[in-house]
Amino acid sequence: MKLELFRSDHCPYCHMVAAKIRQMGRTDVVELDIEKDEEARNRLVKIGGKEQIPCLFIDGVPMYESADIIRWLGEHPQEA
Repeated sequence: MKLELFRSDHCPYCHMVAAKIRQMGRTDVVELDIEKDEEARNRLVKIGGKEQIPCLFIDGVPMYESADIIRWLGEHPQEA
């Protein structure tokens, strides 16, 4: 499963999601800062249709809202 978190250092909701990822010890989530990575920003908008963050791409399918992302991560443990 490919997990990509589109985020920004200036977004408090992104910090909440990133903190939860660290707390869970997950190493399977690639974090992409849309303020530093123009290609990531463009991909987020092209696929998701908007620049809203945090956004977790799960095998290329976007999921928005920090609470939904955190809940999904909790319900889907990292695969071995």
